[in-house]
Amino acid sequence: MAKRNLDYTVSSGNIFADLGLPNSEELLAKAELANKISTLVGKRDLTQAQTAKLLGIDQPKVSALLRGKLSGFSIERLLRFLLLLGHDVKITVQPARGRARVRVA
Repeated sequence: MAKRNLDYTVSSGNIFADLGLPNSEELLAKAELANKISTLVGKRDLTQAQTAKLLGIDQPKVSALLRGKLSGFSIERLLRFLLLLGHDVKITVQPARGRARVRVA
């Protein structure tokens, strides 16, 4: 949980946990994956229609994804989108140092 100071609040590194939302680790991982997807789409200068065709979804879903509306997207689906965008996905499992977490690098 975030530590409070008189003038500001220091983040724990997970805004969703700081807000007390359930499944905060999953929410953060999805947000980070969506950010990677958005960055790749931007670097390739793809339109939403082109992105939709490439990912096999419709344009409104691309719009939702790029705007961070992620309730309809699983982590698995976001990982598949990264593969379809031509990027490898590496998953590493290791002992936790402190509280266990999911991190997208």
